[in-house]
Amino acid sequence: MKKQNPPSIRAYVTVRVKGVKPELFLQKCASKGIPIWDVKKIDAACCEATIMFKDLRALRKLRRNSLYKVSFAGQKGFPFFLSRLSRKKFLLAGIFTGFLFFFILSNLLWSVHITGVPKEIEEKIETELEAFGVYPGVWLFSLATPKDIQRQLLNEVPELLWTGVQLQGTSLHLEAVEKTIVEEIPPGEPRDLVATKKGVITNMYVSRGRAEVSVNDYVVPGKILVSGNLNTEEGEDNTETEEDPDKPIAAEAEVLANTWYEVHVTVPLQYQTEEITGNQKTKHYLRFGDVQLPFWGFKNPDYSHSQEERKEQPIHFLKWELPFSYVSSEISETEKTDEERSNEEAIKAGVEQAKIQLLNELGPEATVLSEKILHEHIEHGKVELVLYLSVEENIVKEELIIQGD
Repeated sequence: MKKQNPPSIRAYVTVRVKGVKPELFLQKCASKGIPIWDVKKIDAACCEATIMFKDLRALRKLRRNSLYKVSFAGQKGFPFFLSRLSRKKFLLAGIFTGFLFFFILSNLLWSVHITGVPKEIEEKIETELEAFGVYPGVWLFSLATPKDIQRQLLNEVPELLWTGVQLQGTSLHLEAVEKTIVEEIPPGEPRDLVATKKGVITNMYVSRGRAEVSVNDYVVPGKILVSGNLNTEEGEDNTETEEDPDKPIAAEAEVLANTWYEVHVTVPLQYQTEEITGNQKTKHYLRFGDVQLPFWGFKNPDYSHSQEERKEQPIHFLKWELPFSYVSSEISETEKTDEERSNEEAIKAGVEQAKIQLLNELGPEATVLSEKILHEHIEHGKVELVLYLSVEENIVKEELIIQGD
């Protein structure tokens, strides 16, 4: 019957026993298997002790066969706390409503901060953000991931070179860098048109200026193609132009040339394709550390092959991030197919791959005129190709004429 400190989550009571030598009654209770602790001697005819609430019935049964009186001096434990709390329904309702109110406010997006760009680009970014669901008042759970937001902005706002998106509590901070636009020569300023690459001129149309080369001429980088200086050499006739021959002009022309590139590609003979069938299942979790508790979509789909896209959003209460988060997992069924190419099919695929790769670098205005395989090698299930591609492209670059030279 020594002093103990039982867990307060369990219910226990303090009883007061009165009679001749009350400690004998407590000793009898202990011998009957009733745990007793914190025994106090109040006076010669009174003792206090603590017992578990569940043993109260057994204690009353023993008292009936004795001359002792038993009364209650106190009760403690979580069950008694809940009992008292249940009598205060309006207080509970107020606490729950307040908690729910702050929980909702803590998981809404309150503000979007954009830095690093001029006002006109900032307004354009705000418009694009609203278009794909990022604006004050939206649920944080429904936001796309920062990487997805960055990718969408770079695709939709061509003026941006880089964006950094960070979600801090209920605020979205977006830092952007504007593309450095190469300063163009102001319209009307005297300029020459020069070649940017080696090539043979295939087509030339001069609207202003004096042509320095003609079709089928071979040019190198820096070669003047069309001059803005109209001064003619002695013996040349310049009567067709209306420009003042003593004053340089801004040359204008379209000059296409045949250029050449060497491209290396590798194509596997055996490869695997993966296609999404369209069947999807979405599962929702609450994650606490390494533990995930599903609350919607409990059963795993019986897909042979699948790909999973997960999105996790921390849950906040006021300014604090709670130790658990909301996770949504979208599982899509896929079909994998093993394919095999012949050598001829691999070479054909390699040629097309090389063309696409080169045109992506040169831009949509370039055209592949012809291709030639310089080297072909098959080893370890792969075809390695070295291709020589002939391309027609615009090779013009503007160059300012510095007057007074």
